[in-house]
Amino acid sequence: MKSDAIKKGIAHAPHRALLYAGGISDKNIHKPYIGIASSFSDLVPGHIGMRDLERQIEKGIHSNGGHAFIFGTPAICDGISMGHSGMRYSLPSRDLIADCVESVAGAHQLDGLVLLSNCDKITPGMIIGALRLNIPTVVVTAGPSLEGHCKGETLTFIRGSSEAVGRYRAGEITEEKLHEMEHFACPTMGACQGLYTANTLACLTEVMGLSIEGCATASAVSSKKRRIAFDSGFLAVDLVRQNICPKDIITKTSMRNAIIVDLALGGSTNSILHLLAIANAAEVDLSLNDFEELSFKIPQLIKLDPSATLTMTDFDNAGGISGAIKTLWGKTNELKNTTNVEMKTTEEIAKNAWADNEVIKPFDNPITKNPGLAILHGNLAPNGAVVKISGVDESCFDFTGNAKCYDSEEDAMRAIEDDIVKEGDVVVIRYEGPKGGPGMREMLAPTSLLVGKGLGKKCALITDGRFSGGTRGLCVGHICPEAVDNGIIGVIKDGDKIHIDIEKRKIELLVDENEIAKRLKVFVPKTKKIEKGYLTKYAKTVSGADRGAITE
Repeated sequence: MKSDAIKKGIAHAPHRALLYAGGISDKNIHKPYIGIASSFSDLVPGHIGMRDLERQIEKGIHSNGGHAFIFGTPAICDGISMGHSGMRYSLPSRDLIADCVESVAGAHQLDGLVLLSNCDKITPGMIIGALRLNIPTVVVTAGPSLEGHCKGETLTFIRGSSEAVGRYRAGEITEEKLHEMEHFACPTMGACQGLYTANTLACLTEVMGLSIEGCATASAVSSKKRRIAFDSGFLAVDLVRQNICPKDIITKTSMRNAIIVDLALGGSTNSILHLLAIANAAEVDLSLNDFEELSFKIPQLIKLDPSATLTMTDFDNAGGISGAIKTLWGKTNELKNTTNVEMKTTEEIAKNAWADNEVIKPFDNPITKNPGLAILHGNLAPNGAVVKISGVDESCFDFTGNAKCYDSEEDAMRAIEDDIVKEGDVVVIRYEGPKGGPGMREMLAPTSLLVGKGLGKKCALITDGRFSGGTRGLCVGHICPEAVDNGIIGVIKDGDKIHIDIEKRKIELLVDENEIAKRLKVFVPKTKKIEKGYLTKYAKTVSGADRGAITE
């Protein structure tokens, strides 16, 4: 075992002395050492229940003859960090978390890992760390929250708070009603109730095979989740004994399966960033081309909040990820057979699953022939841009509007709040990319405000930043190159015409090529002066969004 390096032989008496100091028994010292990387935090609603899940995982590990060691990693709540400078830390925290998992497990020569995660950057960050070490690993995502209820109205985090702010600004609801809704929007612990980034990544982790069947959609407050946690701890010891590692599970095929399910579900646009980064850590050749190719072959089979009223509870009751796989299996040659950490094959999961086809629509009768996500190209985004088609009303699939340009999220928010943004405008938010932000902030606040003010189908918003999984409306993000890298988004002027065509996967600045060349020739990108700290280092090492915003 890997842990023999700290526990076997005369030379390792000092190591054993320190292990004994931690309370380990002679009965356990020679057993497999399984680390529980826990992102428990009182700050993050999706993580506040993890103390109980830690115990369940620990019981599972010890029941199967292993010894558990719990250690912590950072966790950032995107909802709390949204709409201010704190959001700059969210995406960079993915790399910080990966470094933590790699450092602690590598330094202590752990034999295996159970990654206890839930929210947006924590799940991919932990997976990246485990892939670097390539030691046996199981992922437990802590599960979604239940939806809220307020005087007959079903609420989710987005509808009950972010979009409610826009409704208040538009005079649709009173301040008292707004405060009432915010109290009921998030009634339990767990990740936000819809298919936002946290739940999207939980789903894709299960598809890729690193979580046991049913983990992604099981509620944070369910006994099912506690049983999954126990079984995952038990399984981790088996994986160590069999030496089955993450790179045996995460392959080009399993990652393309994840893309297929992502497109069928209409997941968060952030999933593209994270799948590219996971592929990089797994040494799998995956690019935006894979997303683009598959987007023409996979229709959307389910629509969840924020794009519809169905929640993760409804998805779980309809069969969850297994039900989605069953619905896709045999209908497309692109979904192929892989094996998960339980040694179940995709075919086996599909054969034994149940799906409610009122919620998960049949492949030959989908919600729409379009996928949930798509990659756009054009002179405005030669290296690609991303749109969540599932959140866009078909009435604005072909949209041309007048640019209103802002060099920060805050400037755009003020313009929307002050009614400067009108019907037919394209809000351009730049200098919010991975380098230019730095940190590639999510634009949930302005997109929710547009929807709340009734402009969700009447305006577009484009950015070199990114969007929350809770975003809906005609919103195009991840525009590459970003403004700070001399991207064309940096030279758009107020009043320029911008054309977005979802069906043709196009995004174009309707300005003469010679004029664009003249603007670029004299263009000097703005820089945001951050003189110290983590973000300075991040800005110097991060790549573009088209490569997953990986650090090098």
